[in-house]
Amino acid sequence: MALTRSLAAAGLAAALCATGLYAGTAAGAELAPHRATYKMTLGGAASGSGISGASGAMLVEWGDSCDGWTIEQRYRLKINHAEGPDSEIGNSFVTWEAKDGLSYRFNVRKLHDGETNETLKGIARLDGLGKAGKAEFSQPEIMAIDLPVGTMFPTAHTLALIEAAMSGRKFLAVPVFDGGEFEGALQVSGVIGRRIEPDRTTKDVLLTGPSWMMRMGFYKPDSSAPEPDYEVGMRVFDNGVTSLIVLDYGNFKVNGTLDKVVALPKPSC
Repeated sequence: MALTRSLAAAGLAAALCATGLYAGTAAGAELAPHRATYKMTLGGAASGSGISGASGAMLVEWGDSCDGWTIEQRYRLKINHAEGPDSEIGNSFVTWEAKDGLSYRFNVRKLHDGETNETLKGIARLDGLGKAGKAEFSQPEIMAIDLPVGTMFPTAHTLALIEAAMSGRKFLAVPVFDGGEFEGALQVSGVIGRRIEPDRTTKDVLLTGPSWMMRMGFYKPDSSAPEPDYEVGMRVFDNGVTSLIVLDYGNFKVNGTLDKVVALPKPSC
Protein backbone atom coordinates (compact mmCIF):
# COMPACT_ATOMS: atom_id res chain seq x y z
CA MET A 1 0.00 0.00 0.00
CA ALA A 2 1.49 3.33 -1.10
CA LEU A 3 -0.09 5.49 1.59
CA THR A 4 3.11 7.46 2.06
CA ARG A 5 3.29 8.49 -1.58
CA SER A 6 -0.36 9.46 -1.82
CA LEU A 7 -0.49 11.48 1.38
CA ALA A 8 2.75 13.35 0.92
CA ALA A 9 2.53 14.08 -2.75
CA ALA A 10 -1.12 14.82 -2.77
CA GLY A 11 -1.20 16.61 0.65
CA LEU A 12 -0.09 18.18 0.03
CA ALA A 13 0.57 18.43 -3.78
CA ALA A 14 -0.09 18.48 -8.84
CA ALA A 15 1.07 20.71 -11.65
CA LEU A 16 1.82 23.85 -13.76
CA CYS A 17 5.58 23.68 -13.97
CA ALA A 18 5.53 24.70 -17.61
CA THR A 19 3.68 27.92 -16.79
CA GLY A 20 6.04 28.90 -13.98
CA LEU A 21 3.50 28.59 -11.17
CA TYR A 22 5.43 27.27 -8.20
CA ALA A 23 6.12 28.01 -4.52
CA GLY A 24 7.96 31.27 -5.07
CA THR A 25 5.65 32.92 -7.59
CA ALA A 26 2.16 31.52 -7.41
CA ALA A 27 0.20 34.78 -7.49
CA GLY A 28 -2.61 34.82 -4.96
CA ALA A 29 -1.67 31.48 -3.39
CA GLU A 30 -0.16 31.76 0.08
CA LEU A 31 0.25 28.81 2.43
CA ALA A 32 -0.72 29.12 6.07
CA PRO A 33 1.71 27.29 8.37
CA HIS A 34 -0.43 24.87 10.34
CA ARG A 35 -0.71 21.61 12.24
CA ALA A 36 -3.61 19.33 11.33
CA THR A 37 -4.78 16.02 12.77
CA TYR A 38 -7.00 13.59 10.89
CA LYS A 39 -9.12 10.62 11.84
CA MET A 40 -8.65 7.74 9.40
CA THR A 41 -11.43 5.25 8.73
CA LEU A 42 -12.42 2.71 6.11
CA GLY A 43 -14.42 4.49 3.42
CA GLY A 44 -15.61 1.30 1.76
CA ALA A 45 -14.38 -2.07 0.56
CA ALA A 46 -15.46 -4.21 -2.35
CA SER A 47 -16.64 -7.74 -1.83
CA GLY A 48 -13.65 -10.05 -1.97
CA SER A 49 -11.13 -7.36 -0.96
CA GLY A 50 -10.45 -9.21 2.30
CA ILE A 51 -10.59 -5.94 4.27
CA SER A 52 -13.26 -5.55 6.92
CA GLY A 53 -12.16 -2.35 8.64
CA ALA A 54 -9.55 0.35 9.04
CA SER A 55 -8.84 2.92 11.74
CA GLY A 56 -6.04 5.26 12.65
CA ALA A 57 -4.79 8.83 12.86
CA MET A 58 -2.56 11.18 10.93
CA LEU A 59 -0.66 14.34 11.85
CA VAL A 60 0.52 16.83 9.23
CA GLU A 61 2.61 19.86 10.20
CA TRP A 62 3.42 22.43 7.52
CA GLY A 63 5.98 25.01 8.61
CA ASP A 64 7.71 28.09 7.20
CA SER A 65 11.50 28.24 7.70
CA CYS A 66 11.99 31.56 5.84
CA ASP A 67 14.00 30.11 2.98
CA GLY A 68 11.93 26.97 2.67
CA TRP A 69 8.92 24.92 3.67
CA THR A 70 9.01 22.02 6.11
CA ILE A 71 6.55 19.14 6.17
CA GLU A 72 6.31 16.59 8.94
CA GLN A 73 3.78 13.83 8.47
CA ARG A 74 3.13 10.90 10.79
CA TYR A 75 0.38 8.35 10.54
CA ARG A 76 -0.68 5.01 11.92
CA LEU A 77 -3.32 2.83 10.30
CA LYS A 78 -4.70 -0.48 11.55
CA ILE A 79 -6.15 -2.76 8.88
CA ASN A 80 -8.73 -5.38 9.86
CA HIS A 81 -8.69 -8.44 7.61
CA ALA A 82 -11.71 -10.65 7.05
CA GLU A 83 -9.42 -13.64 7.48
CA GLY A 84 -6.20 -13.69 9.45
CA PRO A 85 -4.74 -11.28 12.01
CA ASP A 86 -4.97 -7.52 11.79
CA SER A 87 -1.98 -5.55 10.55
CA GLU A 88 -0.70 -2.07 11.30
CA ILE A 89 1.25 0.24 9.02
CA GLY A 90 2.84 3.54 9.91
CA ASN A 91 5.06 6.24 8.56
CA SER A 92 7.24 9.18 9.57
CA PHE A 93 7.90 11.62 6.73
CA VAL A 94 10.05 14.75 7.24
CA THR A 95 11.03 17.08 4.39
CA TRP A 96 12.45 20.52 3.64
CA GLU A 97 11.83 22.27 0.33
CA ALA A 98 13.39 25.53 -0.87
CA LYS A 99 10.90 28.27 -1.70
CA ASP A 100 12.39 28.64 -5.17
CA GLY A 101 11.25 25.05 -5.82
CA LEU A 102 14.71 23.84 -6.86
CA SER A 103 16.06 21.84 -3.90
CA TYR A 104 14.57 19.28 -1.54
CA ARG A 105 15.61 17.08 1.40
CA PHE A 106 13.68 14.03 2.60
CA ASN A 107 13.77 11.49 5.41
CA VAL A 108 11.18 8.71 5.34
CA ARG A 109 10.70 5.87 7.83
CA LYS A 110 8.13 3.15 7.11
CA LEU A 111 6.74 0.90 9.82
CA HIS A 112 4.92 -2.43 9.75
CA ASP A 113 3.40 -3.85 12.95
CA GLY A 114 5.56 -1.49 15.00
CA GLU A 115 8.86 -2.35 13.35
CA THR A 116 10.84 -0.22 10.89
CA ASN A 117 10.93 -2.02 7.55
CA GLU A 118 12.41 0.72 5.35
CA THR A 119 14.20 4.05 5.68
CA LEU A 120 14.78 6.42 2.77
CA LYS A 121 16.89 9.54 3.04
CA GLY A 122 18.44 11.91 0.53
CA ILE A 123 18.41 15.16 -1.39
CA ALA A 124 17.12 16.25 -4.78
CA ARG A 125 17.81 19.24 -7.01
CA LEU A 126 16.39 20.64 -10.23
CA ASP A 127 18.48 22.38 -12.88
CA GLY A 128 15.88 25.16 -13.10
CA LEU A 129 12.16 25.73 -13.18
CA GLY A 130 10.58 23.37 -15.67
CA LYS A 131 13.88 21.56 -16.16
CA ALA A 132 15.20 18.11 -15.25
CA GLY A 133 17.13 17.23 -12.10
CA LYS A 134 18.62 14.48 -9.98
CA ALA A 135 17.79 12.76 -6.69
CA GLU A 136 20.56 11.27 -4.56
CA PHE A 137 19.67 8.67 -1.93
CA SER A 138 21.96 8.06 1.05
CA GLN A 139 19.68 5.41 2.62
CA PRO A 140 18.89 2.54 2.36
CA GLU A 141 21.73 2.56 -0.16
CA ILE A 142 23.68 5.15 -2.11
CA MET A 143 22.00 5.67 -5.45
CA ALA A 144 21.25 8.53 -7.87
CA ILE A 145 18.25 8.74 -10.18
CA ASP A 146 17.36 11.23 -12.87
CA LEU A 147 14.26 13.37 -12.53
CA PRO A 148 12.41 14.20 -15.75
CA VAL A 149 11.82 17.62 -17.25
CA GLY A 150 9.01 19.44 -15.43
CA THR A 151 9.43 17.65 -12.09
CA MET A 152 8.01 19.40 -9.02
CA PHE A 153 8.51 18.81 -5.33
CA PRO A 154 5.46 18.48 -3.03
CA THR A 155 5.00 22.05 -1.76
CA ALA A 156 5.56 23.66 -5.16
CA HIS A 157 3.07 21.17 -6.52
CA THR A 158 0.46 22.06 -3.91
CA LEU A 159 0.82 25.77 -4.57
CA ALA A 160 0.55 25.19 -8.30
CA LEU A 161 -2.68 23.26 -7.80
CA ILE A 162 -4.16 26.07 -5.72
CA GLU A 163 -3.13 28.69 -8.26
CA ALA A 164 -4.62 26.59 -11.06
CA ALA A 165 -7.88 26.32 -9.13
CA MET A 166 -7.94 30.08 -8.53
CA SER A 167 -7.48 30.73 -12.23
CA GLY A 168 -10.30 28.36 -13.18
CA ARG A 169 -8.24 25.56 -14.71
CA LYS A 170 -9.72 22.08 -14.47
CA PHE A 171 -6.92 19.67 -15.37
CA LEU A 172 -3.20 19.56 -14.53
CA ALA A 173 -0.52 16.91 -15.01
CA VAL A 174 3.13 16.93 -13.90
CA PRO A 175 5.79 14.57 -12.48
CA VAL A 176 6.17 14.91 -8.70
CA PHE A 177 9.07 13.63 -6.59
CA ASP A 178 8.69 13.20 -2.81
CA GLY A 179 11.42 10.65 -1.96
CA GLY A 180 9.01 7.96 -0.81
CA GLU A 181 10.30 5.33 -3.26
CA PHE A 182 13.37 4.51 -5.34
CA GLU A 183 11.26 4.57 -8.50
CA GLY A 184 11.54 8.34 -8.84
CA ALA A 185 8.97 10.94 -9.81
CA LEU A 186 5.39 9.81 -10.24
CA GLN A 187 3.22 11.26 -12.98
CA VAL A 188 0.30 12.98 -11.24
CA SER A 189 -2.82 13.85 -13.22
CA GLY A 190 -5.26 16.07 -11.38
CA VAL A 191 -8.85 17.14 -11.97
CA ILE A 192 -10.06 20.24 -10.13
CA GLY A 193 -13.75 20.48 -9.26
CA ARG A 194 -15.94 23.50 -8.81
CA ARG A 195 -15.09 26.24 -6.32
CA ILE A 196 -16.77 25.84 -2.92
CA GLU A 197 -17.62 29.27 -1.55
CA PRO A 198 -16.36 30.30 1.92
CA ASP A 199 -18.37 29.25 4.95
CA ARG A 200 -19.00 32.50 6.78
CA THR A 201 -20.40 30.68 9.81
CA THR A 202 -17.24 28.75 10.72
CA LYS A 203 -15.24 29.94 13.70
CA ASP A 204 -12.01 28.39 12.48
CA VAL A 205 -10.03 31.15 10.75
CA LEU A 206 -8.06 28.57 8.73
CA LEU A 207 -11.26 27.28 7.08
CA THR A 208 -12.91 30.54 6.07
CA GLY A 209 -11.58 30.79 2.51
CA PRO A 210 -12.72 29.20 -0.73
CA SER A 211 -11.92 25.54 -1.39
CA TRP A 212 -12.02 22.99 -4.19
CA MET A 213 -12.55 19.26 -4.45
CA MET A 214 -9.61 17.75 -6.33
CA ARG A 215 -8.99 14.24 -7.58
CA MET A 216 -5.57 13.01 -8.61
CA GLY A 217 -4.34 9.84 -10.28
CA PHE A 218 -0.80 8.60 -9.56
CA TYR A 219 1.12 6.71 -12.26
CA LYS A 220 4.53 5.07 -12.03
CA PRO A 221 7.29 6.55 -14.20
CA ASP A 222 6.97 5.56 -17.88
CA SER A 223 3.66 3.82 -17.17
CA SER A 224 1.47 3.22 -20.22
CA ALA A 225 -1.43 1.82 -18.20
CA PRO A 226 -4.73 3.64 -18.73
CA GLU A 227 -5.60 3.39 -15.04
CA PRO A 228 -3.51 4.93 -12.21
CA ASP A 229 -1.92 2.87 -9.45
CA TYR A 230 -4.18 4.72 -7.03
CA GLU A 231 -6.25 7.89 -6.78
CA VAL A 232 -6.64 10.55 -4.11
CA GLY A 233 -9.58 12.87 -3.55
CA MET A 234 -9.10 16.00 -1.45
CA ARG A 235 -10.86 19.15 -0.36
CA VAL A 236 -8.17 21.84 -0.46
CA PHE A 237 -8.52 25.41 0.84
CA ASP A 238 -6.80 28.40 -0.73
CA ASN A 239 -4.28 28.49 2.17
CA GLY A 240 -3.19 24.86 1.72
CA VAL A 241 -5.27 23.36 4.54
CA THR A 242 -6.90 20.07 3.55
CA SER A 243 -10.12 19.10 5.34
CA LEU A 244 -10.79 15.76 3.65
CA ILE A 245 -8.58 13.09 2.07
CA VAL A 246 -9.94 10.01 0.29
CA LEU A 247 -7.39 7.35 -0.69
CA ASP A 248 -8.89 5.18 -3.41
CA TYR A 249 -7.15 1.87 -4.19
CA GLY A 250 -9.89 0.47 -6.37
CA ASN A 251 -11.19 -2.33 -4.17
CA PHE A 252 -11.12 -0.27 -0.97
CA LYS A 253 -10.96 3.34 0.24
CA VAL A 254 -9.52 5.03 3.30
CA ASN A 255 -10.93 8.38 4.45
CA GLY A 256 -8.96 10.98 6.37
CA THR A 257 -11.30 13.49 8.04
CA LEU A 258 -9.96 16.67 9.65
CA ASP A 259 -10.24 16.47 13.43
CA LYS A 260 -8.38 19.64 14.45
CA VAL A 261 -6.26 22.32 12.80
CA VAL A 262 -4.24 25.07 14.47
CA ALA A 263 -2.15 27.86 13.01
CA LEU A 264 1.62 27.81 13.51
CA PRO A 265 3.58 31.04 13.96
CA LYS A 266 5.26 32.62 10.96
CA PRO A 267 8.97 33.32 11.41
CA SER A 268 10.48 36.79 11.46
CA CYS A 269 12.70 36.56 8.41
